[in-house]
Amino acid sequence: MEINKVNKVKKLPKKINVCAYARVSTEKDAMLDSLANQVSYYSSYIQSKREWLYVGVFSDEAISGTKANRPGFQKMLEEARKGKIDLIITKSISRFARNTVTLLEAVRELKELNADVYFEEQRIHSISKEGELMLTILASYAQEEARSASENIKWRVKRNFEEGIPYKLAALGYRLIDGKIVVIPEEAKIVKLIYKLYLDGLGTPLIAKELNKLGYKTMLGNDFTPQPTREILRNITYTGDLLLQKKYKSNYIEKKTKVNKGELPQYFVEDSHEPIIEKETFMKVQELMNSKSKVCYKRENKSENALKGKIKCGICGHTFVRRSAHGDRKSLWRCNCYIMNGKDKCDSPSVLDSEVIRLTKLVLGVNEINKDTVLSKIKEILVNADKTLTFELNGGEKITHPFNDYSRKNSWTPEMKQKARERSLKQWQKSQ
Repeated sequence: MEINKVNKVKKLPKKINVCAYARVSTEKDAMLDSLANQVSYYSSYIQSKREWLYVGVFSDEAISGTKANRPGFQKMLEEARKGKIDLIITKSISRFARNTVTLLEAVRELKELNADVYFEEQRIHSISKEGELMLTILASYAQEEARSASENIKWRVKRNFEEGIPYKLAALGYRLIDGKIVVIPEEAKIVKLIYKLYLDGLGTPLIAKELNKLGYKTMLGNDFTPQPTREILRNITYTGDLLLQKKYKSNYIEKKTKVNKGELPQYFVEDSHEPIIEKETFMKVQELMNSKSKVCYKRENKSENALKGKIKCGICGHTFVRRSAHGDRKSLWRCNCYIMNGKDKCDSPSVLDSEVIRLTKLVLGVNEINKDTVLSKIKEILVNADKTLTFELNGGEKITHPFNDYSRKNSWTPEMKQKARERSLKQWQKSQ
């Protein structure tokens, strides 16, 4: 019998999973070209290394480095959590994150996942002993740089406002060209039609429906809904006047847009540009909108409602909202899609609040309902086209009951109709 000695086979070194992260903060062509070049460079560079496995290049465009909720950045972290990334290469600390807290939280989490980050410009590995100290110092500089840039922009915007110059303009019918507000005739035609239809008696849902039939689009290229239609009817810019600094950014890190309710000064500029709507017409619309808002349905305080978010439309899937009533009218639930877009988008039936409460008590076998009871037992309540409610319980059981139909037209008594006429007459008299 012949016995041969077999030498130990050397194990091939394990390849490491490598990706890159790139970011630009504006949509300018030069920046986007820079991003494309970065992606191309890192793709070629990583794949040229035999000891590396190419995972990809994660990127974000036109997003500030002070924000943590960047899609590409978050996707990269998710892949690292799955154990698919060992090394991340990025150009610099400021490209990775300008917010010190965001940077350190991400680096520390990656370190716990045994994933290293290499910053080319600073030549720092985050996983090294001195890495975190250096990153803390350098990230602080990057954050201060972002703060300084933000303050400079705010100063320029403030100076423009003081001189009656808008920082930017988002209004259908106008464009800001070389610092001047210029009328766009095709869009101005839509604005004029909106005002005419409203004074003719159409509400914003019907106006939006009519505009969509005619093929008109909002400034963003979307179909009209009641909300942008209302905004156009409320926008004083169409009179040729300007109200500047109606909104502002909270701070240079969060950068949340907030409505200015007196936190910052506002600037009113009279006759700053060519009007699309006469001031007299604009004021008539404001008076009419204000008078309607006093007698129309108002939404219930949701935090006090046990059924908040539980009632869904069986036709389109949107959430039902409760409308509280005034006078003799009864509170009811209505699909939000119907409210926002009209009957053409969703023709679901409305449900009396009393009916929802009655059937909820019946299904749960209780005399009273509260938020805790509903949350613990009911997953959702579907309003079906056949005028039934389907209760899906948390245990998986489904129970369906018909509800008493609500027809506003048929439910009004002669006394209710008379009171409605009297309310309308009073409102008209006040407006004269």
